[in-house]
Amino acid sequence: MSLSQVNSLNEVRLRAALERICGARRFIELVIAKRPFASAESLHQIVSDAWSRMERVDILEAFSHHPRIGDVDSLRKKFATTADWATSEQSGAQAASEAVLRDLAQGNRDYEARFGHIFIVCATGKSAAEMLALLRARIDHAPDVELRIAAAEQEKIAHLRLDKLLNEGAP
Repeated sequence: MSLSQVNSLNEVRLRAALERICGARRFIELVIAKRPFASAESLHQIVSDAWSRMERVDILEAFSHHPRIGDVDSLRKKFATTADWATSEQSGAQAASEAVLRDLAQGNRDYEARFGHIFIVCATGKSAAEMLALLRARIDHAPDVELRIAAAEQEKIAHLRLDKLLNEGAP
């Protein structure tokens, strides 16, 4: 959808569009407050500025809007509004061997038990094995360090999804 279409969305539809980018309510409010958006570049800057103001609770809320890496069933059921984007982002997991998927599932459980939130990685362009290696490398981080890394990955995802929104057909 074009920037002018984004600017012309009523508030309910704009909220729904922004939730596909990042599910944190505070993020959505901060972005909406800056409407109308002058350009795609300025909207990207608004997204970055809004994300930089997120607190731990907001970050965790954003994470809760993502499926676990490799969890195809979860993609279909719980995340229907972003399933097409998330499936594309996680396409590297779809070609994985059963062993890698099992290890990824166990790694996700271990990570979530350690940090209290799901493993967030900007999966676009990464194979399941690469994502598993990243998960394993990050699981030993201190919780505050890992939250910062995961939050930076969430911001990357938000920008990729904003580009997808601006390049897809009208709602």
